[in-house]
Amino acid sequence: MEIITSFELTTIQWVLMAACGMLIGMSKVGVPGVSLIVVPTLAFIFGGKLSTGVLLPILMMADVFGVGYYRRHAEWKYLFKILPWAFIGVGLALWVGEIVNDEQFKDIIAILVFVCIGLMLWRDRRKGASFFPDSWWFAASMGVLGGFATMIGNVAGPIFAIYLLAMHLPKNNFIGTSAWFFLIINISKFPLHFFIWKTISASSLMLDLMTLPAIALGAFLGVLLVKKINERMYRAFVIVITALSAFLLLI
Repeated sequence: MEIITSFELTTIQWVLMAACGMLIGMSKVGVPGVSLIVVPTLAFIFGGKLSTGVLLPILMMADVFGVGYYRRHAEWKYLFKILPWAFIGVGLALWVGEIVNDEQFKDIIAILVFVCIGLMLWRDRRKGASFFPDSWWFAASMGVLGGFATMIGNVAGPIFAIYLLAMHLPKNNFIGTSAWFFLIINISKFPLHFFIWKTISASSLMLDLMTLPAIALGAFLGVLLVKKINERMYRAFVIVITALSAFLLLI
């Protein structure tokens, strides 16, 4: 099935595409959650499942900006814990992708994100009390859930944010670890979208390339914004924007 047979988009749709590229660029350099606005926007333009194939190469281009700027700040021990489980989640999503109700799944994801935020806030109030993020099953559950969410609808941002926030990573380490995680996962998803789901075509790739200037602008603006936020404010900002992003999944 072809996603796009031509570039016959309206002026408003082109503006929305540019805005989506800019928001994704900002999200990949440390302004989390804002890219979730892109998911319903592209679904409005291209349709539900097909929009995920349009979005994936845009995410990959933005991942390169994030990794390029924060590559030295990644905490690989946390990546090694969660990546194998995330691949399992991607595989599960690939298997059930044809029968899962996207709207119901997004509702479940949003509810779980809210629960995790509540648990993290409870953990912060208890300072020093033992908590399950150090357990293997926390990384496993977050990994499988995140892998499933990113394959189904490119909505794993809040899930991985919960995982890293629970580890209390400093701002730059949070961003660098996120950047590497999503670059690796998104590269692994590309052949699945192209060969199995057939949601990526040569014409859709050309359309994605046209958003590159907007992605670069968003990355530049995102870096400037992150530099103005201190560690404590950044953690609070991530929690708030993640909660808002989860709310968007319910709409």
